Amino acid sequence: MSRTDRGSVEKITAAIVGTGGIAEAHVTAIRELAEHIELVAAVDVDEERLRVFCEQYGIAGRYTDLDRMLAQELPRLVHICTPPSSHAALSIRSLRAGAWVFCEKPPCTMLAELDEIEAAEEETGRYCSFVFQWRFGSGAQRLRRLIETQAFGRPLLAICHTTWFRDDGYYAVPWRGRWETEAGGPTMGHGIHATDLVLWLLGDWTEVRGMIGRVDREIETEDVSMAMVEFESGARGSFVTSVVSPREETYLRFDFQQATVEFRHLYGYTDADWRFTPRPGEQEEALGDAWARTPAELPSTHASQLRAIVDSMREGGRPPTGPREVRPTMEFITALYRSAMTGVPVARASLSREDPFYSALHGNLAEWAPRNAERSRGAG
Repeated sequence: MSRTDRGSVEKITAAIVGTGGIAEAHVTAIRELAEHIELVAAVDVDEERLRVFCEQYGIAGRYTDLDRMLAQELPRLVHICTPPSSHAALSIRSLRAGAWVFCEKPPCTMLAELDEIEAAEEETGRYCSFVFQWRFGSGAQRLRRLIETQAFGRPLLAICHTTWFRDDGYYAVPWRGRWETEAGGPTMGHGIHATDLVLWLLGDWTEVRGMIGRVDREIETEDVSMAMVEFESGARGSFVTSVVSPREETYLRFDFQQATVEFRHLYGYTDADWRFTPRPGEQEEALGDAWARTPAELPSTHASQLRAIVDSMREGGRPPTGPREVRPTMEFITALYRSAMTGVPVARASLSREDPFYSALHGNLAEWAPRNAERSRGAG
């Protein structure tokens, strides 16, 4: 039983920063935990969008300035739902104002910013948790436990496909498809959920060989990426991320010594989306019993993750998916871009603060960097 299921305590006051489409998922999550969280304010630079959002969801506090909202409302939890380029700065300002943070993916635009967020945590004693809700569905929780106990033997192979579709109209929004504002292409903005889940399940990776391309969209960033990955366990992985695939699907497959576990879905899974197949000749009943033992079903939603954050706030502990926990995912994406743009495999151990990709995911390489970018870390 989670802490949020035990009795009544004072509600956590929350505010949402950014009232675009993803903010609706945060409102839904807050409403699912209405016994524990109260949404008191919203912030947006677009006054009309803010007005419509607040009227739709009955939010009393309306602000166009984050710092003013933080000073007047003193929220305990701030939900960051803005474009990626603002995530780090808004998260840090919220932490310094005394709030915890629940920030949308991607966590930030580069490893340098991730380190700045972690430094702000240490400075303030408050914490930031990033939206990687696929870790919190009961299917992934079940598989994680089975991997830890080696119930199916060692992991051998992983396949991770995020094959989605985004048309030219999607990229007509000014901040999309640009390094400076979106931080990367679908590798960062779309496939990051599935990528993070595979890395969280299979553990430390050691080397990435990447490829990216602009195959059909006229954008600065890539529209397709691929990677071959070696894990510390010896397992191998294949990752494909696309926004040019007419039949959309998210597909994950894990091959172990004694069974295959896979799921197909699009933007979020339930237990019904998972499939378990024992190795030919294996005792299906015994392995099936292990697969069936699981906590109560939870979908891979914002609410499932928010519940875990509320528990951490009640107990005063570090929440899940903070800077330390998501660093392997950010390092993986950094290494994929570096490998793809340089044509050289990248070992995780080779990533450092001196690496140009630490401060810009395009590495300031002429072929990929924005034309106006002298925008490197130093110019930003």
